[in-house]
Amino acid sequence: MNSNVSPRFVSRLTRDTLALILAGGRGSRLRQMTLWRAKPAVPFGGKFRIIDFPLSNCMNSGIRRVGVLTQYKAHSLIQHIQRGWSFLRGEFGEFVELLPAQQRIESSWYEGTADAVYQNLDIIRNHAPEYVLILAGDHIYKMDYGPMIARHVENQADMTVGCLEVDLQRARAFGVMTTSSDGRILEFNEKPEAPAPVPGHSDIALASMGIYIFNTRFLFEQLIKDADRPYSTHDFGTDIIPSIIDQYRVFTHPFRDVQSGQQAYWRDVGTVDAFWEANLELIGVTPELNLYDCDWPIWTYQEQLPPAKFVFDSKERRGMAVDSMVSGGCVISGATVRHSLLFSNVKVNSYARLQHAVVLPEVEIGRNCNIRNAVIDRGCRIPADMVIGKDLQQDAERFHVSPGGVVLVTPEMLGQELHHAR
Repeated sequence: MNSNVSPRFVSRLTRDTLALILAGGRGSRLRQMTLWRAKPAVPFGGKFRIIDFPLSNCMNSGIRRVGVLTQYKAHSLIQHIQRGWSFLRGEFGEFVELLPAQQRIESSWYEGTADAVYQNLDIIRNHAPEYVLILAGDHIYKMDYGPMIARHVENQADMTVGCLEVDLQRARAFGVMTTSSDGRILEFNEKPEAPAPVPGHSDIALASMGIYIFNTRFLFEQLIKDADRPYSTHDFGTDIIPSIIDQYRVFTHPFRDVQSGQQAYWRDVGTVDAFWEANLELIGVTPELNLYDCDWPIWTYQEQLPPAKFVFDSKERRGMAVDSMVSGGCVISGATVRHSLLFSNVKVNSYARLQHAVVLPEVEIGRNCNIRNAVIDRGCRIPADMVIGKDLQQDAERFHVSPGGVVLVTPEMLGQELHHAR
């Protein structure tokens, strides 16, 4: 983007933009963590939900008109947005609007990413935006969308695709592009078996982030055309983009850190291993994702909780957490927590030991438990003396063990009452 573009120009563009966050996916690779909640509603980072990251990016970018498209088991997601994202002022034209699958146009639920937007065309038309920004609701990153919209306008583009560089192995899970020297997309393949590398880099491919900017009128035209195609899967990556790159101006926008120019932080936490790893990365001294950044805050529903508490201080029974993050409402009662992340309202009882553990809200861990390399889902009551993460073969008989050796424990696996949509 031209560095001389004025902030006022960008702010005008963001005011003319409507953001749509696609948040209807189940996220089945997270296994039993999405049994009762959609992937965007999964807790992350001690006190947030995954959906908070694209929503916060919109707020911090000056985009204050947002629709959240929901479908799969959306109760906890809807509840979270109602509680945490109702602070915008409707009289100023600001809103976060929930758009559940209502069979408004078709007799079916959302059948693909493009169909989800198509079924809400009347609502988009009513808001009359100049540009529509389409976002995935299930990725962790911080991004200013203003420069991307400005780049879209400067290129006189019909559509712009946010992209990042990934290794060829990972690229198989993405839409992969080849471009001209000015960033115009020449070829686009969704989840190819043999991804095309970036010229000059044999081990790297250019992958779609699932972030799209459309001129509104152009978006309407293409969605209506796609809806009429009998064999379309109604997906942006599979159907829309490949059908338009030859005839229209479709460009990329590389996602890079403004200061370093390097690839910026972006995580798909869609597997148990990736979820566990991304949460524990936050514990580092200088993690790539800085949650303490006052210039780019991550907003969320803030439950009113007392401070975390650490009790008992004898040699055998000391409440302590080392190299860890501990959220409000937690009580570490004569237990040892190392390199772990505890969400809100977690209680760890005496003589228990946690290491490399991600513990979601409202969990109680009994006395003498020994837990390592684990994700403990919300509401679990871990019985006294239970050992998790030491014998993976034994763990696999009761719990889910990931390919990376991370043990996922849910209330259902413990024979406890279902926590349903929380």
